[in-house]
Amino acid sequence: MRFAIIGSGGVGGYFGGRLAQAGHDVTFLARGAHLVAIRDRGLRVESTEGDFLIPKARAAGSLEDMPPADILILAVKTWQVREMAPLLPPLLLDDSAVLTLQNGVEAPDEVAQACGASRVIAGVCRLMSYVAEPGLIRHAGVTPRVEFGELRGGRSARTEALQAVLGGCQGVASAISDDIQAALWEKFLFIAPFSAVGAVTGKPAGIWRHVPQSRALLVAAMDEVVRLAQTRGVALAQDAVSRTLGFIDRLPDEATASMQRDLLAGKPSELEAQTGAIVRLAAASAVPTPANAFLYAALLPAERQARDQ
Repeated sequence: MRFAIIGSGGVGGYFGGRLAQAGHDVTFLARGAHLVAIRDRGLRVESTEGDFLIPKARAAGSLEDMPPADILILAVKTWQVREMAPLLPPLLLDDSAVLTLQNGVEAPDEVAQACGASRVIAGVCRLMSYVAEPGLIRHAGVTPRVEFGELRGGRSARTEALQAVLGGCQGVASAISDDIQAALWEKFLFIAPFSAVGAVTGKPAGIWRHVPQSRALLVAAMDEVVRLAQTRGVALAQDAVSRTLGFIDRLPDEATASMQRDLLAGKPSELEAQTGAIVRLAAASAVPTPANAFLYAALLPAERQARDQ
């Protein structure tokens, strides 16, 4: 199966690397020093699931230089999806699909508007990974897992084929979801409050998760996400909050989220697609979200400064 990895950071670099390690035809979209390093020295991955090197990784610096593929794995930041999605159709073959792996809940619909709903496989991934240096992806924690499904629900020949491919990759767990909207919102329930509280405190999870005040802020923000999901007709499990809290408590002490790291580094982040989206969607549905509104207001100055720069 042919894959195009649109965005070769922590997520795209890891999963694309595992697919290439398994012998699949993979082309990575990268830029700058990261692109140069992959072309010159290959793609390196340091992982708790086993280190490896793709010595002859194929990488392109623009979409125009990438060949069509059976599956396009869209792994750019959420705020880049709206700009990137209209550029994807030339890479699509008759039976191709775009697998979205963004944090948040809006990316699949944005890609569907540009490429057609029938072209979209919505996905949720779980792992902690990042670009440690040009050409090097570091997977630092959480068992890498991808859950995906058709927007209309149910299974299909192409999701079964993708599952078979991912099942043959070392260091990747995967599953087909019969209700991908619920899966997207359950990931959202974790990543948006976790990212925002981490960014507001400026500390890794091991510092803030056991402080009663910051933990209460996390729980309040999560409860608001559940109420918003219910208002929008998404069926989250009754124990979603308690299970997510248990997951957070099991994370390594040094755990941080990419939004937190970006904001603390003075870079543009996914604030608008995470906490901002909660506040925006809640306002449209008349759902009060005071905890998330506070987190958004506290983080917005740093986000605006990063984008102005």
